[in-house]
Amino acid sequence: MLSILVPIYNYNVYPMVLELQKQCIKRGIVFEILCQDDASQSSLNAFNENVNALSNCSFVSIKEKLAHRENRNSLAEQAKFDYLLFIDGDSIIIHDNFIKKYIDNLHDFDVVYGGRLHPEKCPSDDQKLRWKYGRFIEDKTAENRKKKTYSSVLFNNTIIKKECFNQVKFDAHLKKYGHDDTQVSYQLSLLQARVNHIENAVEHGDIDINVVYIKKTKESLENLIALYQSKKIDVVFVKLLRFYDFLRKTKSTFIIAKIHFVLERALVRNLTGNNPNLLLFNWFRIGYLCSIKQEN
Repeated sequence: MLSILVPIYNYNVYPMVLELQKQCIKRGIVFEILCQDDASQSSLNAFNENVNALSNCSFVSIKEKLAHRENRNSLAEQAKFDYLLFIDGDSIIIHDNFIKKYIDNLHDFDVVYGGRLHPEKCPSDDQKLRWKYGRFIEDKTAENRKKKTYSSVLFNNTIIKKECFNQVKFDAHLKKYGHDDTQVSYQLSLLQARVNHIENAVEHGDIDINVVYIKKTKESLENLIALYQSKKIDVVFVKLLRFYDFLRKTKSTFIIAKIHFVLERALVRNLTGNNPNLLLFNWFRIGYLCSIKQEN
């Protein structure tokens, strides 16, 4: 019935898999849990090897890096069952009825998204930017997510019918970090897939330090531009892209890029400090987006 797919990179996934297995057995469902490390060569894989001792569970560390989106595609290809639960390896299961709640809400839907939460307290000042953005921007109730049914779907904690996933998949042409979910969610909107949002969140366990998140933010914006240029996504689907498209049409991107060049160091100092400002982070994202070279 259910294939639980866990892409991993440099993280101890064993505690989460143990909890998921326990809940599946308690629910009495047919299941498998497939875990795949993306060539991290991490010492934590010594713990992950213990997954192979659990019934209906497997762990493998591949030798050549696939990148997160291709790791997900690879896991989906290996899956035996009709429903795929994608759950990131750095997730923490915080509800003892997590599996039951998903199973109870599958009827009449192609996709069910449970959401994600960040801890109430930031683990350290070095993680403040990612934590703040996650907790105050990304973390949303099911009621709020339903207002933007498709664009609110993230694949950190989502069940999708395998036949539906096979029609969308993650875009292997994107090589950098970010906006994997945006591309797939847009494809789901074109299919008019039946999507449900429920309260069944996992907690984000491995929060990026500030400098790493800045780097990932840049890469994700480069991916967003690549999707925009290749017309693989409609500008109306992403708020940031709508604003960028407006700036481009009004020939304002050059000015914004110049201002960003002057302010970038000061912005980065704030964003990598112990009290990053999310308004400045928005300006950083817009400025960097306008700075990316475009094909005419």
